[in-house]
Amino acid sequence: MFDPDIAPSGTLLGLLQRGRGDGPLHALAADRAEALAALEQCVLRDPRLDWRVESRSLYYARLYSDLEGPLDGIEQHLFHPDDLVAPDEHRCGLALSVLGHLAGYGRRDAMRLLRRYAAAGGCWEWALDELALRDDEAGLRALGPAVVARFPRGPEGDAELARAVREAYEPRPWQLWAEDAAHPDTAERVAKAAEQVSFDRWQRQLRPAGPTPGWSVAAVLAWAEEGLAAYPAVERDQPAARCLAAVAGPEDRPALVEAALRGPSAARAAALRHLTDRRDPDRLDLIETAATDPDERVARAALESFERLRDDEALARARAWVPRPDALGAAAARSLARHGGPQDADLVLAALRRTVQSGGADADGLDALVEGVGRLAEGATGGDDCRQGQLTACRAAPVLRHVYRETSSSHVRGLTAHALSAADPGFGAGFAVECLWDCEEATRELAAHRAASGDVRVLAQLRRLAADPAEEDDVQTAVRGRLSSGGSTR
Repeated sequence: MFDPDIAPSGTLLGLLQRGRGDGPLHALAADRAEALAALEQCVLRDPRLDWRVESRSLYYARLYSDLEGPLDGIEQHLFHPDDLVAPDEHRCGLALSVLGHLAGYGRRDAMRLLRRYAAAGGCWEWALDELALRDDEAGLRALGPAVVARFPRGPEGDAELARAVREAYEPRPWQLWAEDAAHPDTAERVAKAAEQVSFDRWQRQLRPAGPTPGWSVAAVLAWAEEGLAAYPAVERDQPAARCLAAVAGPEDRPALVEAALRGPSAARAAALRHLTDRRDPDRLDLIETAATDPDERVARAALESFERLRDDEALARARAWVPRPDALGAAAARSLARHGGPQDADLVLAALRRTVQSGGADADGLDALVEGVGRLAEGATGGDDCRQGQLTACRAAPVLRHVYRETSSSHVRGLTAHALSAADPGFGAGFAVECLWDCEEATRELAAHRAASGDVRVLAQLRRLAADPAEEDDVQTAVRGRLSSGGSTR
């Protein structure tokens, strides 16, 4: 989603940007001023490639606590003039989340900063959600007048207030303000906004959901194409494919095959998706033809349709396509990684190596290949041919170690750690130890099961995670199970 400037993996800044477990360990051993500068740069310039699947806030908040870091840099960042001119959650969201965790750890300066930002900042909704989870009722009630004053009285302001109430991720502050006898004007406006939200929801249930196609194959394909002529353009090939499932019969197959071969863009993509979902006998030939089409919409529909297939015929075709250097070959490799059997381990491993060599440790589609290599290696080591399974695992370990060290995505690194736990006999005494400090919940949970207790840091970190109120439940369950067993690995 973003293209952040990521430092080399061997530097302190690079480790912290990636969220690796070695980051806090190196930061605590480094000069404090240098460590704080690197940490602040990470918090103020979000290093995540995709914030939807990567975590950093708890990781950075823990290091702020360990270093007893001041919050002056975060304060200046949040209250920069740009924040009011052009509020941007991508710019401020990570800093606000870090403040939320620090407030949960008892940092009063973080709580005060969140309250101040919720009252005057541009991305106040995010700060309010953080406070809703951690502030007491008195603190939240005191914020009510300042937040509601953002919405001027009048139809437009009342409509915006109702929208804010409707879209609030955490409803607790609004519920408190609607019942706040100490601020009757605020309570009246919030209560009316909540009533309007309920009325709007009832009206939406009565209104039609939107434009719908006619009840025929031709009408559905035409409706899909009409979406591209709208302003802004509307992608309708996927909903049109679902509509075709309801209206198309056996007699419509010739028209649908013709549309999938030579139809206009959206209609062709819709027909291709429908025929693939219905397991048409020509679906794989149609996919092969469309995957190399210069029309990006058609090619995308072909690749996405193919990756949803998991039958024997599709997997056989994937084995034939996987050596191809184009997008169809990459899709075939991902399909085998997800659904292939032990006989496909070498094909998937070869595809992973090619992908890393050509696109680096952050190449598109790397997550599926890494996960597939781990799945197939794990399955092979548990099968009848144990020796062959061990050979496959050993061949996979070097490239997996490279991806673990170099990838900027903590999500991909977590998948790589799981693959290494199956492929690398030295994982427990190696990467698993640093994974206890990793930024991702699933990676810390894996480490809680696998980290070798011979390292004196392991038991100390396990005890810290068990006592940390901010730690996720699954991690604490794994940690407590490990501690109750005397520290032995699973």
